[in-house]
Amino acid sequence: MVKVPGGEIELRDDRIKSKWKAEIRPFLLGRYLVTTDFYYTITNESPNSFNRDLKPVVNISWYDAISFCNLLSQKAGLGKSYSINGENIVCDWESNGFRIPTEAEWQYACKAGTAGYRYGELNNIAWYNENSGGKIHEIGTKEPNSWGLHDMLGNVWEWCWDLYDEQVYGTYRIFRGGSWAEDARGCGASCRRRSHPTFCIDDLGFRLARSF
Repeated sequence: MVKVPGGEIELRDDRIKSKWKAEIRPFLLGRYLVTTDFYYTITNESPNSFNRDLKPVVNISWYDAISFCNLLSQKAGLGKSYSINGENIVCDWESNGFRIPTEAEWQYACKAGTAGYRYGELNNIAWYNENSGGKIHEIGTKEPNSWGLHDMLGNVWEWCWDLYDEQVYGTYRIFRGGSWAEDARGCGASCRRRSHPTFCIDDLGFRLARSF
């Protein structure tokens, strides 16, 4: 995992024309997306039709990602980050266990100190609809950002912890980053999408984070 330094990030919601700033504490973030091979190794189940390989695991709901984090923490002898009571899930931010990033952490890590919509030229850093050949690709085959994080844009969308807008969308959670099926406009550091936490699709996966 990559040590991400603390700092500050500005987020925005174009839907309601709002901006806000978030303070980021230092944290750890996976250099790569969780792969099908790693997911299968930990859970002993295969959630999609891909063989066990180094492609990002997809068809993973937000709930699946949360459960995986707790299972991995348990197997690693770490504290669990999530208390799960049915659909009521609480995160212990002081836990040393695995979790998924907040959207502020994700965007901050994606930008890696850069100021633009992307941290590099899109064809060099991301698999998206114009260069993916209509399929998912193995992790780490495009250039990383300056903090050594691969596939922060393109390849697959990534679940984040946060609710999108509870008053309007209820339990909908946020995902970030664009995918192999997305057009160029959707592959940017500040692009936000959302869906129900049970939602699964073939271009949505997740990346691990840890507090420290």
